[in-house]
Amino acid sequence: MSECRTIPRTSTRILISVLVCVLSGIACWSCLNYLQLGAGDFKWSYLAGQDLLAGRDPYRHPPHAEWIPYPLPAALVGLLFTPLPMGVAAAVFFGLSSGLLAFGLTRKGYLPLLAFLAAPYWVALTWAQWTPLIVAAAFFPVIGAVIVIKPHIAAPVVITHLSRVAVIASAVFFLISLAIYPTWPLKWISQLSSFQRYFALFTIPGPLLLLALKRWRDPDARLLLLASIFPQRWFYDAFILWLIPKTRKEFLVTALTSWIAWAWRMFHMPTTTLELGSLCVLCFYLPMLVIVLRRPAVKNS
Repeated sequence: MSECRTIPRTSTRILISVLVCVLSGIACWSCLNYLQLGAGDFKWSYLAGQDLLAGRDPYRHPPHAEWIPYPLPAALVGLLFTPLPMGVAAAVFFGLSSGLLAFGLTRKGYLPLLAFLAAPYWVALTWAQWTPLIVAAAFFPVIGAVIVIKPHIAAPVVITHLSRVAVIASAVFFLISLAIYPTWPLKWISQLSSFQRYFALFTIPGPLLLLALKRWRDPDARLLLLASIFPQRWFYDAFILWLIPKTRKEFLVTALTSWIAWAWRMFHMPTTTLELGSLCVLCFYLPMLVIVLRRPAVKNS
């Protein structure tokens, strides 16, 4: 199962990361403009950051299906980008996230860069989503603080790559947000009723994912199971699963099946979250389950 890998030099990794940063940022900006999406899903963070600067309540907007509030730490990140126009800010954020991810992926070789072929990454690019930064938390513990921004997506990654640095960074980030706005958790929770989501484990054929329990000692099996019990919203959330493939064949097969979901969505838009969940399980989760089950069981040390 193992493949010969060339460990890239740090200078090469930096070059690759800069290229990925620039190209993904340009691609993100182009998609946002072409589809007239503004800042995509980075919009709330950006506008909430502006609200903080102006002394306004970031949670003053009535929530709805297209305006779902984030935890306040997202506004603190958005605040850093407010000097830029909103669409540019979203593209720069996504480019930096992708660049950091590329640097982490190349830690042990070039092969993991194939994760960028997965459809969920490109859907995330279209919407300027947080998932590349969340996946990067697997390689940089301090980025584990993203768990206080998107806990339902980041939790499986941070828990399976837990470290003292991640815990401290998350706690500090959370406490800073409380110092700025002590009641934000109550405001945020009260506005989540419009959040559309699915739970992979509770869709059809989601219960099959429990077979990953046979490989519970494998961190990738735990990541798969944890991802299946947290709420997800759209294709981009499943990008965290691309921490599971390790070989060229695993990356290519899972990337191919992920694009089947995208093609199906182009002609058969899911009308319910249950249909969406089933599509994601079939094209994202089950291929990862097969990968995990095909590996030798991890023995007791």
